[in-house]
Amino acid sequence: KDIFRNPESIFRFFEPTTGSTASNKDIIDITLGNKQRWGPGDAPFNLVLSHSGSDFAVMGMHFKLGLYEHQSAGALQGVVNAVLGNPDLLSAGPAGVKGIEITAYEPAYGIIGDPAKKDPQTRQSADHSMAFIVSRMLLKAFKTDAASLSDNNAAWKLLMLSPYDYGHEALWDKDTREMMQKISFKHGGPEFDAKYPDGIPTAMDISLESGKTISSGLVMYPSGHARDTAADLKGILHHKAELLGGIAIEKEELAGFHSRLVNMIDASAGDMQGIYTFDYNKLVSHPPIDG
Repeated sequence: KDIFRNPESIFRFFEPTTGSTASNKDIIDITLGNKQRWGPGDAPFNLVLSHSGSDFAVMGMHFKLGLYEHQSAGALQGVVNAVLGNPDLLSAGPAGVKGIEITAYEPAYGIIGDPAKKDPQTRQSADHSMAFIVSRMLLKAFKTDAASLSDNNAAWKLLMLSPYDYGHEALWDKDTREMMQKISFKHGGPEFDAKYPDGIPTAMDISLESGKTISSGLVMYPSGHARDTAADLKGILHHKAELLGGIAIEKEELAGFHSRLVNMIDASAGDMQGIYTFDYNKLVSHPPIDG
């Protein structure tokens, strides 16, 4: 279940959690048919918090390595895997891709895999379109020197999606729209559904015009996921901070700002008072990304 959309979620304030009725006006909501808004009952899934050690603060969760909808992370790892292990994919180019089938779990299949989202009209609809997100990363790979895509860490850094990938120019890019039309979605059924939210179960099959099919296999813990142990997470997140922060702040000023945040664990109470302070004269001026 999607914590942001399922009826049992604490985030769905306009849905009662118990479904029971009550007469006490202090605990019921007339807009919900006199049902209790909050009450005893199971949460949709457990959130396990850590207070020490090397695990994520919210254990089992996921860092996004760039800008994309969380549930597309498995498909993006599929793109990275396909690019790294198949040089003939890069040499084929966009025209050499015949079709891409993405198998996903619910709610990803029903939300960001909705076929209607293969024609996004706004930045907001593009960043919740798995077809758009996958197309942007794959097209970046085609434009990147294959030799520089040396391993998983290098690929995530070089292919990282930024606000420019959702701007006006990207939204109406001809190659992106053509690639989206080559993508289809398949629901993985109970087998995939049962694996979420433990992981982000996704599989991708890329068919080339040459007749070859490149399969990712099941991706459960993409780079950025708490249960992935292969990626250089700190290194990739450092690049993310530089990529996104560099849009707003000059490089040298950003370096100091970022360093303070990375070393926050050693900050004093006084340091925390100015942890987010930087020289506003070092802001970068550029045209709006949305055009």
